[in-house]
Amino acid sequence: MIFLGIDLGTTGCKAVLFDEKGTSVSSSYREYSIISNMPGYAELDSICIWNYIKEMIIECRSGTSEKIEAISVSSLGEALVPVSGNREPIGNSLLNYDCRGNEFLPWLTDIISDEDLYSVNGNPIGPSYSLTKLLWYRKEKPEIYNRADKFLLWGSYILFMMGADPFVDYSLANRTLLLDIEKKEWNLSLISKVGLDLEKLPKLAEAGTVCGKMSAGLSSELGMSEQPLLVLGTHDQCANALGCGVITQGTAMYGMGTYHCIVSVFNDRKDSTEMLLKGLNTEHHAVPDKWVSFIYNQGGILLKWFRDTFASEAKTSGSTSIYTNLLSEMPDTPSSLSVLPHFIATGTPDFLDKTTGMISGLTIDTKRGDILKAILEGIAFYLKVNLDNLPRGMEIKEFHVAGGGSKSDIWMQITADILERPCIRTEVAEAGSLGAAILAAYGSGYYQTFQDAVDNMVTTSRVFVPDKERSLLYYPNFARYKEIYPMFGRFLSGYKSS
Repeated sequence: MIFLGIDLGTTGCKAVLFDEKGTSVSSSYREYSIISNMPGYAELDSICIWNYIKEMIIECRSGTSEKIEAISVSSLGEALVPVSGNREPIGNSLLNYDCRGNEFLPWLTDIISDEDLYSVNGNPIGPSYSLTKLLWYRKEKPEIYNRADKFLLWGSYILFMMGADPFVDYSLANRTLLLDIEKKEWNLSLISKVGLDLEKLPKLAEAGTVCGKMSAGLSSELGMSEQPLLVLGTHDQCANALGCGVITQGTAMYGMGTYHCIVSVFNDRKDSTEMLLKGLNTEHHAVPDKWVSFIYNQGGILLKWFRDTFASEAKTSGSTSIYTNLLSEMPDTPSSLSVLPHFIATGTPDFLDKTTGMISGLTIDTKRGDILKAILEGIAFYLKVNLDNLPRGMEIKEFHVAGGGSKSDIWMQITADILERPCIRTEVAEAGSLGAAILAAYGSGYYQTFQDAVDNMVTTSRVFVPDKERSLLYYPNFARYKEIYPMFGRFLSGYKSS
């Protein structure tokens, strides 16, 4: 029995076929470019990516004689694709950081406060969510807005093009700002106040719900005899957590990618005022009756900056071992330097847009390994400040880690020592694709519960246990970091966004 998990991100998409034990059978990948015709614009080509999806399915299917039982999709949040009723994309997709729609923010804050919106939706008002993009379409592109039968988030769009009904799960719907997360319904009051049309939004359902099967026409086009079930997917961070086996309170997914993102799972909604104050969102998990919140900031992007700046020969050599070599230059003891990881806009809790990175303590004796060690420490310290400030009932006992950075034993151990929690490396690095495949297996009925699916499809590779003596050695550096942050990190005026 095989299941297809598709993980669609901002700059690339991966499709992986897994068997019922979570073993990868075949895979395919496509990279694509972000379209930016003007400063501040950022779009994805809806037609191009759909064609890539079809190519990947053909490639995955050619790697096995077994029939695909079910398909599900993990996808980026916020971005919408306008589609017609006959399954035709009629425009590109505006990414969350596209500036179009930002002009509506002052108007929105007059309509609803951060506090009132958070109490209903679990997010404050911000420029990255779908709401501002929908308002922009209505005003600036009425020909697309009026023609569109639906505006679909990417996971829904891919399944819709395959033949599914236009559904969206609660986690992705949350990224629009238009979901009432307690009622699991669209927020009719807010939709009416902003003048949008409810019928242009997809129907709501739990992740893992079967919402159709692949059309006979598409199945034939892809050279397949079967018509797989189409199972409703989820927000990529929720899929990453599911693909790491993170479905119970006290566990968290730690994604070590371009950004480092911690997805914390908890059972009950927390006080809105406290959550908003601490910059923590509230979102449905892919697993019913569970909630998640995201803690994130810069991660692998700083390692790439270090490589390009201090080991520029690697930019032209194309060497993949350069990271291993650079990491080997780091001292065994904590660095004598401090790094503030604010090289670009920060994440939780302050979302500082106007800030800058900092390296302090440099001397003529400083080696590049010292700087790199301080960068990795700073990345972990930033997240540790958040972890030490979590509301009651959101405490994290262990991390299940995925992403490119998790392949480094050195980085994994540093993270475990600083955060003082076990860091569990999972066998499958493609956590988003595996999470989608788990949803497909569950939705098809092969597994009756998410726990059964996780127990059978997620495998641990190695556990990195914190070393108490090394953890103690990091305490002075962490204390120094906490002194530097308020003095330096906020000296430029920042504003909250999301």
